[in-house]
Amino acid sequence: MWPKKYSFFLLSALIFFSLFQVPTGAALEPKKSYIVYLGSHEHGEEATDADFERVTQTHYDFLGSYLGSSEKAKEAMIYSYTRYINGFAAMLRDEEAVEIEKHPKVVSVFLNRGLKLHTTRSWEFMSMEHQSGVISPASLFSKARFGEDTIIGNFDTGVWPESPSFSDEGIGPIPSRWKGSCEDGGPGIRCNRKLIGARYFNKGYAAYAGPGTLKNATLNTVRDYQGHGTHTLSTLGGNFVPGANVFGFGNGTAEGGSPKARVVSYKVCWPPIFGDASCFAADIMAAFDMAIHDGVDILSLSIGGVPIPYFKDGVAIGAFHAFRKGITVVISAGNQGPDSGSVSNVAPWMLNVAASTLDREFNAVVELENEERFKGESLAPGMAQKKFYPLISGLDAKLANATDQDALMCKIGTIDPEKAKGKILVCKRGDTARVKKSLAAMEAGAVGMILCNDKLSGNELIADLHFLPSSHITYEDGLQVFAYLNSTKNPMGYIVPPETKLHAKPAPYMSSFSSRGPNTITHEILKPDVTAPGINIIAAFSEAASPTQMSFDKRRAPFVALSGTSMSCPHVAGIAGLLKTLHPEWSPSAIKSAILTSAGTRDNKGEPILDGDFKSATPFEYGFGHVRPNRAMDPGLVYDTTIDDYLNFLCAIGYDQKRIKVFSGALHHECPHGMSVLDFNYPSITVPVLYGRVTVTRRVRNVGSPGTYVASFHNIPSGLSLSVNPNVLKFESVGEEKSFKVTIEVAKPGRAIVFGDLIWSDGKHYVKTPITVGGIKA
Repeated sequence: MWPKKYSFFLLSALIFFSLFQVPTGAALEPKKSYIVYLGSHEHGEEATDADFERVTQTHYDFLGSYLGSSEKAKEAMIYSYTRYINGFAAMLRDEEAVEIEKHPKVVSVFLNRGLKLHTTRSWEFMSMEHQSGVISPASLFSKARFGEDTIIGNFDTGVWPESPSFSDEGIGPIPSRWKGSCEDGGPGIRCNRKLIGARYFNKGYAAYAGPGTLKNATLNTVRDYQGHGTHTLSTLGGNFVPGANVFGFGNGTAEGGSPKARVVSYKVCWPPIFGDASCFAADIMAAFDMAIHDGVDILSLSIGGVPIPYFKDGVAIGAFHAFRKGITVVISAGNQGPDSGSVSNVAPWMLNVAASTLDREFNAVVELENEERFKGESLAPGMAQKKFYPLISGLDAKLANATDQDALMCKIGTIDPEKAKGKILVCKRGDTARVKKSLAAMEAGAVGMILCNDKLSGNELIADLHFLPSSHITYEDGLQVFAYLNSTKNPMGYIVPPETKLHAKPAPYMSSFSSRGPNTITHEILKPDVTAPGINIIAAFSEAASPTQMSFDKRRAPFVALSGTSMSCPHVAGIAGLLKTLHPEWSPSAIKSAILTSAGTRDNKGEPILDGDFKSATPFEYGFGHVRPNRAMDPGLVYDTTIDDYLNFLCAIGYDQKRIKVFSGALHHECPHGMSVLDFNYPSITVPVLYGRVTVTRRVRNVGSPGTYVASFHNIPSGLSLSVNPNVLKFESVGEEKSFKVTIEVAKPGRAIVFGDLIWSDGKHYVKTPITVGGIKA
């Protein structure tokens, strides 16, 4: 017999399983949502709706040849990609998907996988003026007229159009080249000269969540009921909003990276299902296909998942088609740090962004009765009285039936009110959302909470809108607080009300949550590419959602603070928008190269950028470094990587020649014989393992005035020998391109990975090429 407590779950499982059963005698697998990718369309600019409908019919005919009829194909199909991406999404059985992938015109068939938003899992929560003194792009703003000529699209949870960040005050007519629309799938959705378009894509989501899902009105609208999309869209292109703040904290003028750019919302992310899955590949590819058609210049995606091969990755495929049409795609690195090799979204044609701090803090100091003081951060209200209160750890306040570990982390339902009432509860970070720990403290009658980092989180501090007076402190400071608790009979403490502090040092330093390299798909490509502010970012928010994302939290705010590579990504997208306005002739590769090669690796103390544990960070944490927009507008030289370069790259890493031909559409690319991936014209040089000598080739284009550039190497470790030929590049005109070779030799073979830089300089510009080599003796 099954124990009684399992009977409900067994019955539910049987009912769930029965929903996917086929009639008796037809022992078939249940259907899953798959994407069938067929390469590219080459319609030309004059394509009509009739042309797109004919493409859909060819998809029905193709799928029908496997399912038995065109009618069955229509029933199975979720999307037909008709504009630039050639393919479709459909409900298929595994064996059907396997057979379809064998067709010579099919590039790949892959599951419609769910991706997630890249805020930190605890809703760990920037506008430019008061939060980014470390990257202040004032002169770039003025030169680029704040980006008004640029159209930037954002893939996320939609938009709250009433936010003042999307006001069109002071903005001229919509560019005539814009082909998009504003879909009014919900109450009162209106676009204007600022927010010029909004679309939503939900069929891929519904394929997982179930057909009844879309009866919910909130799932058929571009309106943002979660807040994340409004936040990222305003960060990349929000208009100027004086007096923006989070419940009084961080008061200043909010402004996006391109504050006058036209912004577009593509809603592809929905309430999470199956864990954190919010954004499905089928919807993302449909949005890419439409965004390219609409006429965007820049796309920002604060989403991702586990890195997978490029032809099985809907985001990578969509981004490649966008790149072909001159669109710069900026994407989050992920929040799976500090684990090595955790970086996601690693396709080389995307600009991948890590997260670091800025020089603004929300200090909430913890004072102990023994006169020790620890600087923490918080956006919570101050304590009722300025006096010392009793302290107790979650472990000492645990309920009898709670485990020690759960109570130490102050999980809901583990704290005894009789022990915690009237005291400041000391909790350890981990497992559950930080704000949920403060909720547990409040429910137990505590008057405050001290949140102590675990070892992995190190010095990373997040300012949250906790439910009671709180302070988030570092790992080392937390150890001292616990030591005080364990050594004192009546421990007492006080949390000083938070204050906004500017010009904090050191800044920036890397967040602990930001995903790390090396690149696990293509080891020869350095990822992440660059880092930008991503902690405690103040930006617009949906007024249909609470800042904590908890249903019982009735607070609403037009601006909130969030943290994650979701927040750093739109900063870089905004910068890319300004560069596109300033240099409309630049390709996506030139824009990317300018941002990368001009990035810095020193903080505002003039010291090397640190990691979350305050040890020196490496390119596996920050890529090329922290963005410096003003330098990016005049980089001198750029690595202008072309479509042919990327196709050669795919050849070099082993993709089938026939599939590359289908993938490239009308380009009919032929793979060069014997090309090494090490010669791919990326702005960095990465040799995963080297036990002898290797020579790699790179190519740079002059985008500045004529000049002579001289090569030099910096930070080269012992055991590594480098040379460059030629070591002088003379450019006599704008647009001139020259190649050079770098020879790397290991004198002492070993296992260590080391880093250095090649710098090309004409005395004014400094063009940095990071070099990563594995297999030398440290």
